[in-house]
Amino acid sequence: MRKLLFGLLLILTSAASAQKISNNKKAIIQSIEKHNAELIAISDSVWALAETAFNEKQSSVILADYAEKNGFSVERGVSGMPTAFIATYGSGKPVISILGEFDALPGISQKAQPTKEALNEGAAGHGCGHNLFGTASLGAAVAVKELMEEGKIKGTIKFFGTPAEEKYFGKVWMVRDGLWDDVDVNLSWHPADNTEADAQSTLALVDFKVEYFGQAAHASADPWNGRSASDALELYTTGINYYREHIKPTVRIHYHIQDGGQVVNVVPDYSKLWVRVRDTKRSGVIPVYERVQKMAEGAAVMANVDYKITLISGIYEVLVNRSGEEIMQKNLEYLGDITYTEEEQAFGKKIQENTQKPQIGMDSKISPLKETKEHPGGGSTDVGDVSWNVPNINLSVTVAPKDTPWHSWAVIACGGMSIGHKGMTYAAKALSMTAVDLFEDQKLIEKIKNEYKERKGDEVYEANIPPGPPPVGDNYE
Repeated sequence: MRKLLFGLLLILTSAASAQKISNNKKAIIQSIEKHNAELIAISDSVWALAETAFNEKQSSVILADYAEKNGFSVERGVSGMPTAFIATYGSGKPVISILGEFDALPGISQKAQPTKEALNEGAAGHGCGHNLFGTASLGAAVAVKELMEEGKIKGTIKFFGTPAEEKYFGKVWMVRDGLWDDVDVNLSWHPADNTEADAQSTLALVDFKVEYFGQAAHASADPWNGRSASDALELYTTGINYYREHIKPTVRIHYHIQDGGQVVNVVPDYSKLWVRVRDTKRSGVIPVYERVQKMAEGAAVMANVDYKITLISGIYEVLVNRSGEEIMQKNLEYLGDITYTEEEQAFGKKIQENTQKPQIGMDSKISPLKETKEHPGGGSTDVGDVSWNVPNINLSVTVAPKDTPWHSWAVIACGGMSIGHKGMTYAAKALSMTAVDLFEDQKLIEKIKNEYKERKGDEVYEANIPPGPPPVGDNYE
């Protein structure tokens, strides 16, 4: 009897939740489902192209053309980036924007199967699910546009096509150019192994290049006539590694040696490495950045070589907006858990087996809204810079099995089949439903903006990039 009553209670609760969904939100969901086959085709095309930072030429065109086909006014090549664009529909306030990314990662090509096998040997792959990211966000924008077209809501919807998130952080140049200055609230999402309104920040970082210039000489006949740029590089990385003992636990330092000399019998006259410094706060990154620059100079002195430091780019941590995340959370609860077939669960478990993870399959549950940590772990994103210029609401949606290694073949495999497609469709619905809430209720926007101002405080945003245009065409190899 108790089980029967409990079951009836669940049915009534579910029915009550369904009644809370407005006609506008029902229309939004129907729009996403109507366009779903097109969105899957777009995502799969971007997945197969797998174009890397600032090289997303075909991917950008596919997305921008789809926006134009659906009645958006599209401005291409913004902020000096041929693959960046803005798609706009409507007029007046409020102005709500949605972010889309579409760049892939080099060298991790993979077929849409649960065993590791390159689709194209040595090619790139969407190991962060950006083929899903850009497509879902554009699908959400189109759904909102259709509601505007019917006169159900008023204002302006913008889709920002943002390139090079994985390497150069293209959004920073777009922010510096003021492209979000007229936006009231920004929406974003990211593929993940769970689904939640994302109330956690990310890590701020600075990327820079160090080059050493010495004197070449024969490594055996007259090494005393050489000044080794490779020695300087090794001294520098040794210094960084000793420094690790004396940095705060929130700090991360990475480096990638890009040129340490070409042959063994020559004292190398040139060396180069890419260095990245991270912390949970930009205020924590800057002192570490300044210190490791001094260490680069010290290594040059010890090796008796010249050196050069070049700033590549830097990004802020995400400024969380809990008022916005509460709105997103309600829409996730409306939508409910993602459901998977037995075949999809088996696919996920096989990936977990092949990446040495517990074989628990897909995490289909909606996570509760978590408390915001002061010092989160994890990665970095140029969405952070957007969030310091306009209030941002962020979402994570399951597109791969639990504990899947990110930036790996396993994510690519899921992004090219139904597991990724389901996450993409779900994200499009959640983003567009949240946009509807904002268009319908100015008080929600005011609440979000008030929290944004309070959290930002006296911080004056400063784009941490070199003067001039972005490094399009320069791969810093």
